[in-house]
Order: sequence, then structure tokens, then C-alpha cells
Amino acid sequence: MPSYRSLFRTPEFTPLFLASAAQTAAQTMGGLALGTLVYRATGSPLLAAVSMFGPALAQVVGATLLLSGSDRLPPRTALSAIAAVFAAGTAFQAVPGLPPGVLLAVVLLLGLVAALGGGVRWGLLNEILTKDGYLPGRSLFNILNGLTQTVGFATGGLLLAAISPRACLLIAAALYLTAALTLRLGLTARPPRTTGRPSVAATWHTNAVLWSSRPRRLTYLGLWIPNGLVVGCESLYVSYAPGAAGTLFACGALGMLAGDVTVGRLLTPAVRARLATPLLLLLAVPYLIFAAHPPLLVAVGCVTLASVGFGASLVQQERLMSLTPDALSGHALGLHSAGMLTMQGVSAAVAGTLAQVTSPATGMTAMAGASVAVTVWLALAGRAPARNSVVRADAEA
Repeated sequence: MPSYRSLFRTPEFTPLFLASAAQTAAQTMGGLALGTLVYRATGSPLLAAVSMFGPALAQVVGATLLLSGSDRLPPRTALSAIAAVFAAGTAFQAVPGLPPGVLLAVVLLLGLVAALGGGVRWGLLNEILTKDGYLPGRSLFNILNGLTQTVGFATGGLLLAAISPRACLLIAAALYLTAALTLRLGLTARPPRTTGRPSVAATWHTNAVLWSSRPRRLTYLGLWIPNGLVVGCESLYVSYAPGAAGTLFACGALGMLAGDVTVGRLLTPAVRARLATPLLLLLAVPYLIFAAHPPLLVAVGCVTLASVGFGASLVQQERLMSLTPDALSGHALGLHSAGMLTMQGVSAAVAGTLAQVTSPATGMTAMAGASVAVTVWLALAGRAPARNSVVRADAEA
């Protein structure tokens, strides 16, 4: 398996990696600034939350309308154009006097574009790396994402204490523009992975082809649901321990980092293939302890241990790529990303509702229990023989 260091000797990996870092930093800083701006203008926690997490919910719409472009557009042009659109949209949000409704409309439009961006980016990563290089490459991107989010939120918080939210939005727009230039100048011109024009009909057709395969369908459900339900648990950190939510988030990031490095770099393919279900169970089971309202030290240990289970996503992505024709890799990965983010947003809303009528601890326990139940059902369903062959569906792709 390639080492992390060897990945940077692969042409085009470094500019794609650096551009992703700039975009993640821009997203975290810009989201925090926009949430602050909307809350100051409206006093509404709901609108502030939607302004920060609305793009995740909008991705489900993007997945049904735009994903065909993931494999039907030239990657360099598509990625640099998407980053430029985010730069323009973020700069527009900094215009003084815009009503909150306009700001939220821009957020949702950018969320639609983000659904396409994920498919193009991960499809290109799968294309520029060798077959055994995708998993360590995606692991390195996951590590980058966690570290950049931590630094981005910390930096955004410091900047908001020193300058206005609108100035922070302009800084985020500059980071998006930097990413666009890095992609344009650092990537080579590649043709689309498949022929045909992007369209809503093509998106629906390819979604149907991908969904028609029972093994792929179960893999998608495993990527979306158990993970999303546990993110619902994470969304209650603030209400569970208001004075220690930052500690819980930091320990969760540490556990996720350990899981990504272990799965992406240390385990052999044979071992990885057997770990999807155990890792998904590890992701949820420690949260069941929250039913007993554990003290902070125990809660920190549970969160850290559970977050190692996020490494299951790498195992499942590797399986998804083994089940998907190369010509559909971008669309398949975009569908994974959009569905995962959508489920996370929905789960956060459900968890918040449960906590509102019961308690944060009860809400976390319920979401974790649901995640365990779904994981067990998926494991049993995966052992059952498929009723229909999927060869014909893949041939039609």
C-alpha cells in the first residue's frame, strides 16, 4: 500500500490536496461568520443553525439534479469553476444590508453546487491514484479535513473577536479564490470520464443504475445511516455539557484521526474487509452509556473511543469502488457524499427534537440505539443471497 508521503509524488495530488485544505478552511470560517451575522440580525438560533448547516440539507437536491456532471464534465474546469462560484457567493454574502432570507437563499444554492463538487473531486482522486492508493489518499483527505476544521473554527473565532463577520466572509472568499487558482494552474486538462451531456435525466438514470445493485445499495445505506445517526449524538454535545462541548468535539476529532490512520494506513486489505460492521458498532455502542448520565471524564472516553469507528467509512468506500464501474466513480462517490451529509443534517434535527422533549442524554442514547439496530440489520441483509443479478444494470451504465 502506498505511504502518505508517496502520495505527494503523484502528479496532481498535491494541488488537489492544497485546494481542498483552502476550501475547508474557507467553509469553516465562512460558516461561522455567516451564522454569527444571521444570529445578530435575527436573534434566531434556528436561522443561525440553518445558515451554517443548510448546505448539507441542500445536497440531497443536488444529488437528484446535478450529479451526472461528476463524470460528464472536465474535472479541472468543473472544480476550479465551483471554487470560483463559492468565492463569488461568499463575497456576495458580505454585502451590507442583505436580508437574512437572501443570505439563506445563497447558502442553499451553494449547497446544490457542493453536491456536484464532491463527486468531481473524489472521482478525480480515484482517477489520479492507483487502485490501492485511493483508500490511503482518502484517509489523508479525512485527516486534513478534521485538522483544517479545527484550525478554521479556532481562527474564525479569533477573527470574529477582532473584526466584523463581513470581513471574515471576505477572507473566506479569498481562500475560495485561492483554491480556484490552485486547481486551475495545478491540475492538467483531462477529458470527462464518460460521454454525454450533464442533465437531470442523466442524473436520475445513473442514480437508478447505482441503486439497482443490491450490494451497492446496502453499501450506500451503511455509509449514510449509522454514521448520520451518530452525528445526531454529536449535535447534542453543547446541550449535554455546555461548559465542555469543545473538549468533547476535540476528543471526537482525535478518535476519528486515530481511526482514519489505522484503517487507511496500518491494516491490510484482508483485515479491513472484515471490519466494516465491527467499526460501525464501535461508532455507536459507547454512546449507549450516556443513558446513565456519565461524568465528564467517562463521557470523554466514550466519545474518543466511539469516534475511532468513523474509520468504517473508508472500508465502505473501498467496497463501493470495487462494485462500481470506473466511468461512474465520480457520480457514485458524489452520491455517497451528498447522502451522508443529508443524513447527518436530518439526524441532527431529529436528535435536537428528541432532546427538546426528553433530555440530551436520552436523545443521544436513542440515536445510538437506532444506529446499532441499523448496523445489525445491514449485516444480516448483507449475508442474505442477492435475488437479482446486477450485471445487466452495470452493462447499461
